[in-house]
Amino acid sequence: MLGRLSGIVLLATIAAALVFTWLVANERVSIPERWNPFTPLDVQAPPGPLTSWKLWRVTRDPAACKLALKTADLTYTNVPDSNAAGNCALTNAVRVQRFADMRVSSSFVASCPLALGLAMFERHALQPTAQSIYGERVRELDHVGSYACRNVNHSSDGALSQHASANAIDIEAFVLTDGTRISIARDWSADSRAGRFLEQTRDGACGLFHAVLGPDYNALHRAHFHLDMGPYNVCR
Repeated sequence: MLGRLSGIVLLATIAAALVFTWLVANERVSIPERWNPFTPLDVQAPPGPLTSWKLWRVTRDPAACKLALKTADLTYTNVPDSNAAGNCALTNAVRVQRFADMRVSSSFVASCPLALGLAMFERHALQPTAQSIYGERVRELDHVGSYACRNVNHSSDGALSQHASANAIDIEAFVLTDGTRISIARDWSADSRAGRFLEQTRDGACGLFHAVLGPDYNALHRAHFHLDMGPYNVCR
């Protein structure tokens, strides 16, 4: 009898949850945006418990990704889809020219998911870390490239790199508003503010990108952070 009653209660709970979900999805019931899984990702909104899930969801939907990118304070132009490079085709890509308060060492091509991840990273991880440690903002992002038609680790054979679809970027330094340049090659693991800044910046990136590779990964990454939105999750 008790087991049957428990089953009825469980079914009733599931039914109530499904009805509530339907009401929220169809905007019949209003809940705070940070708790609503159906509201679109807004780059400007403070991170909430569903932010990571929303970012994961939109990076798998080209149309939703472009809509989310419009909420970012990011200067970019759309890049036409192209198969000119064979296996290194470009789809749903943009050319990033600058961020809200941060310029880049040169404009770069990025897949929509990468551009969206970078916009989230700049607003919710990079700038807060700089303010916390230095009391300054980052004014420039120095990178060494995003789109490159090549294999992983520049190998002559093997899998294509995420760079081959503009889904990755390599960052070598950050410049603060007071002119301080924080270099990964020089400052990683240093017992200094620069070292703490780089470590916390890496950790913040790991919460937004699928792969974050730096000096602790291997010698090929001793001088830069590799950030990508590929299929594998790794934070080193």
